[in-house]
Amino acid sequence: MAATEPQTVLDPEEDGEEEEEEGDEARGEDAEAGGEAKAKKKKKKRSKAKSSSATKDAEAPEDERDGDGISSQEQLLSILRRSRICEESRRHVERPHPFWDTQPVPSIGSEYGQDTGPIDEVKTPDEVRDEPYGLPDQFEWCTCNIDDDQEAREIYTLLSENYVEDDDSMFRFDYSVGFLRWALKPPDYLRQWHLGVRVKTNCKLVGFITGIPACIQVYESTTRMVEINFLCVHKKLRSKRLAPVLIKEITRRVNKENVWQAVYTAGVVLPRPVSECRYYHRSLNPKKLIEVGFSHLGPRMTMARTIKLYKLPAVTQLPGMRKMEPRDVQRVADLVTGYLKKFPLHPEFTAEEVGHWMLPRDGVVYSYVREDGGEVKDVCSFYSLPSTILGHEKYSLLKAAYSYWNVATTVSLPELMYDALILAKQHDFDVFNALNVMENDQFLKDLKFGIGDGFLQYYLYNWKCPKIEPCGIGLVLL
Repeated sequence: MAATEPQTVLDPEEDGEEEEEEGDEARGEDAEAGGEAKAKKKKKKRSKAKSSSATKDAEAPEDERDGDGISSQEQLLSILRRSRICEESRRHVERPHPFWDTQPVPSIGSEYGQDTGPIDEVKTPDEVRDEPYGLPDQFEWCTCNIDDDQEAREIYTLLSENYVEDDDSMFRFDYSVGFLRWALKPPDYLRQWHLGVRVKTNCKLVGFITGIPACIQVYESTTRMVEINFLCVHKKLRSKRLAPVLIKEITRRVNKENVWQAVYTAGVVLPRPVSECRYYHRSLNPKKLIEVGFSHLGPRMTMARTIKLYKLPAVTQLPGMRKMEPRDVQRVADLVTGYLKKFPLHPEFTAEEVGHWMLPRDGVVYSYVREDGGEVKDVCSFYSLPSTILGHEKYSLLKAAYSYWNVATTVSLPELMYDALILAKQHDFDVFNALNVMENDQFLKDLKFGIGDGFLQYYLYNWKCPKIEPCGIGLVLL
């Protein structure tokens, strides 16, 4: 992302490399994780800690922009930056993938066919080993209890000190305990899918990986899948090759529940993406974003002009907007599930799941509905994923909101999302992030979102299907 673009993953194929290569290892290891785990859900990868070039494009004076509002200088910088990113991705694609070559995923160079369905032969849980995979002698498995305050703090500490960090070591995701409990405890979650590794001598938590159940529709097929997330190994133990064993063990536990497919995301290109999407960023507090290095002043732009460019009204503009309440769950579920059916790849939610994922939780998820004639007609939502700002003398936290589930039936999507920006600003968020999935392209340009530097790849494990454009993706993974 710029400072807040998910996706990087630890790579089992690189986990044993020399220490000087550990930076690349951290960018690959988690993603490869997704593979064998039957589900590397999104291990979050941050691309650069700088804001996107398009953010700077929006700041350029009118007389320095082309017909699309982008300055020629920034166009050139953007092209050069994207060329660098493409070259890095190409090198990653061209390197060998010995781990992925053993997995039921299409090879990186294979054509996208029209067939849809499992890749591997059908298996049963009885064919899966009963014994956990072996760990190095000094470590032991544990099943983590996210409801226990002490264990939750241990998980928080491991992630906050060792999880996703941007390439320039300026920002690091700061998942709150409340966020983790929300993310890891949807309806029908399994505690045995919250897996940890501890040091035997002092019980210190040094490894972690999780899975949650999901029902995913891909074109005409609906399949039970798992989302794997939060794969994390302590920085000092990256050479111990704990990540591959974590992946194998979560895979074993998932397979024992008769789940064989997965959807996951990563910021690197692996065999083989079903879709390539991109993050966009909308400045809410441009002064702070510039001061911490997330974004920069555009050519010939002053701070005052930049602040004015991104200024939002103090109150929402649409009549009937209010916070979502428990009494709205069934209606919101109808709206969301009905809307998602138009996309080739989307989750199938029950009303209970919609209630879990969308009912407001302070500091975690924010959902609003718009009533018209006494009936809920529109809904918007976003979740909170802040980042610790490393080594800054003035600021310690960057508050980022992420676009979640949004359905507009009586107003335009840009009108609805304009109010979402206002609501996020009311909650003191510094930046609002959105992927170019679903119909988000309808509002990204008009609402002054800037294009991010990084790409987000969507993957399906043990499932083949035609390639899906970003506008066909109806899925947002935390």
